[in-house]
Amino acid sequence: MKFRFVWIGKTKNKNWKALQEEYLKRLSHFVKCEVTELRDSAKGEGLEIEGKRVLEAMNPRTFAVLLDVTGKPANSHQLSAEIEKWQNSAYKEVTFIIGGHDGASIEIRERADYLLSLSFLTFTHEMARVVLLEQLYRGYCILKGFPYQK
Repeated sequence: MKFRFVWIGKTKNKNWKALQEEYLKRLSHFVKCEVTELRDSAKGEGLEIEGKRVLEAMNPRTFAVLLDVTGKPANSHQLSAEIEKWQNSAYKEVTFIIGGHDGASIEIRERADYLLSLSFLTFTHEMARVVLLEQLYRGYCILKGFPYQK
């Protein structure tokens, strides 16, 4: 299985970038990872144009997980169980989508197979990326029985 991460904009803050790279490195011990960073929207571009760029960057047969405030909240053990379910379903690729500052287009929402909420709190996009990567890594540690999750 492969995890693909599609998000709008680059991680500019060097501290968040270092954490992002660290958790990608850790996560890659369990699953192949690929990041696709799409350019920020230009002035006047709406959600639909941004959404089309996201959809074009995705494999049409991927299992798509959209991070969204209205998504299903999950604790670390529940997310770990979802990862196990995705593995048992023999998905070749799971794509995690983090939309732009205005959220995700209707087309992305309709395409998504799963809506995931990281928290009831609001995070910056750079924070959300790190939290997602860390929680996926934690999920694998739970599955493998590693002590990290304690």
